[in-house]
Amino acid sequence: MSRRRGFSIICSVVFGAFALGLAALAGNINLPQHNLVSRTSFEPSVATHQTQAASELALQFPSAREIAAGVGTFSAPPPTRSTFTATWQSASGAKGYLLDVSTSDSFTTYVGGYRDLDVGNVIRQVVTGLNPGTTYYYRVRPYTNNGLASYSQPMRGATAPTTGLIINPTFDSSITNDPDAAAIEAMITRAISIYESLFDDPFTIPIFFRYATTAPDGTPLPPGVLSESDFAVYTIPWNTFVNALTADARTNNDFLANASLPGTALAASIKPSSANGRSVGLDTPPAIAQNGHLGGPYDGIVTLNSAHPFLFSRPVSAGYFDAQRSTEHEIDEIIGFGSNAMLSNFRPQDLFSWSSAGQRNVSRTGSRYFSIDSGSTNIVGFNQDSSGDFGDWLSEDCPQTQPYVQNAFACTGQFSDVTTTSPEGINLDVIGYDLNRTVLGNISTRALVQTGDNVLIGGFIVQGTTPKRVIIRAIGPELSQYGVPNPLADPTLELHDGNGALIASNDNWQTTIIGGIITQDQVQDIQNSGHAPGDSRESAIIANLPAGNYTAIVRGVSSTIGVALVEVYDLSPDVSSILGNISTRSLVQTGDNVMIGGFIVQGTTPRSVIIRAIGPELSQYGVRNPLANGTARRQWSFDCLQ
Repeated sequence: MSRRRGFSIICSVVFGAFALGLAALAGNINLPQHNLVSRTSFEPSVATHQTQAASELALQFPSAREIAAGVGTFSAPPPTRSTFTATWQSASGAKGYLLDVSTSDSFTTYVGGYRDLDVGNVIRQVVTGLNPGTTYYYRVRPYTNNGLASYSQPMRGATAPTTGLIINPTFDSSITNDPDAAAIEAMITRAISIYESLFDDPFTIPIFFRYATTAPDGTPLPPGVLSESDFAVYTIPWNTFVNALTADARTNNDFLANASLPGTALAASIKPSSANGRSVGLDTPPAIAQNGHLGGPYDGIVTLNSAHPFLFSRPVSAGYFDAQRSTEHEIDEIIGFGSNAMLSNFRPQDLFSWSSAGQRNVSRTGSRYFSIDSGSTNIVGFNQDSSGDFGDWLSEDCPQTQPYVQNAFACTGQFSDVTTTSPEGINLDVIGYDLNRTVLGNISTRALVQTGDNVLIGGFIVQGTTPKRVIIRAIGPELSQYGVPNPLADPTLELHDGNGALIASNDNWQTTIIGGIITQDQVQDIQNSGHAPGDSRESAIIANLPAGNYTAIVRGVSSTIGVALVEVYDLSPDVSSILGNISTRSLVQTGDNVMIGGFIVQGTTPRSVIIRAIGPELSQYGVRNPLANGTARRQWSFDCLQ
């Protein structure tokens, strides 16, 4: 064994929408596989990765026996392409329940492993190993001291309907027999749903999950080890892998990264994980058994060290590690992360390791960083501390400013996830996975614009590694043609950065106001964008914005009032940067003067978002007159986050 020490929800929009693009006016293996390269002499071996707790934390925690059960409360996860969560009401006197799952409400057939499955005395169970986009029926039968009771009525569950990557989990008895089994399984399912929402690759990755103080082979985990992954890697000839990686390019990240690949081989071979090999079309099947050795049906095994204090839900309390972050870290390893940090034995990630522009470094000396443009842009530093893993990210002392999933050393009380624009998401994209290119193409809100604190304030977030080109608009007069009463006759628009500084403004889009980030006339650019306002009195700004928080403020000229629309359109739909959020604050009234938020999802697959309506908590930020539940004419905020 090669052992390395070291470390969705699919939104249903309920807001009305008219045409014109003004949105706010109203685990199964049956999927098609990648084309597989014919099997040559690819032979698997086993690799192990360990994530370390930060050194000052490693020996400060109580043992598992001293940590009270129930510290991870249950929060129902969304369905994935191979799972859903069955829930039911508790029965009086029940000592446990037998669970049946079928594709028929008559239960003439059963899903494998789910006939009279004894799930213990719980009221929920994650059902795994299912087909995507399928409706299932389940029922439970309580058992008591007096024997078996009657079946419940059939209940329905369904897996996610989209196509793409499937991570099919199997839960070890160390999880299913744990008092926090429901919370642990829900946490793992939430982590899986992130990957399935991010990547379009049409194949299945089976992973075995454990919660124990030992490695899969029974070896005790060292005290400082927070989590471990064991997975198969294949030795692939250099040209075979690089050619497959190049042919698999789908995203702008891929094209940029592939342009930085060396013209000649730097080593005889590359060692992708079994899942990573399949992501580029190679025949690298799962090969790991439940004991961590070769000869089994899994791509890998994730073990959370139960000797450490984990929380299985968020937010994460001080003194506890975020279980989902650690789970995502080890999933990353199984599906493709890793560096051998030596020229003679490459991992795919080593193709994108640099010390400066044009200068590669895959050694264990000097500084290294992850870059997909030949070293010109330092996305994140690689860990060079020998007590951590060389394929993980450089870590700060706790608390970390950037608590990335893949940091070499983990801190308590902090959490993060893999995202489209996080270093982890970009890394997985360029080593072979296909990031979902569905994005929020427009985010907008309609509301009554008044004066003072009651102007229309629209905030948005740009996330990513490259600037995002957007057009921001303040629409008023043209709303009348869509039957909107009392439109704002002459809106003005201001753009502020995250510090509140005014960086651009406009009144009447056909007249550019030079200043701040606007350095030249924009009228032609606005016309060419395809999003020129329909009335000359309306306002628009085009901007190239780096990652950060921004605020657009709409007012009426001469303090006039009326209904207006503030919106942002994405002019550069690229996964290296995205519109991640719109958060609009306004005075909510009744009738035609309620706040209406809308957005446009662009792409071929669903986009995972969360929609929030915030009122009472605004008071803690100094907002006067916040909307209380059921009270009209108060300030509130509409959020849409992906």
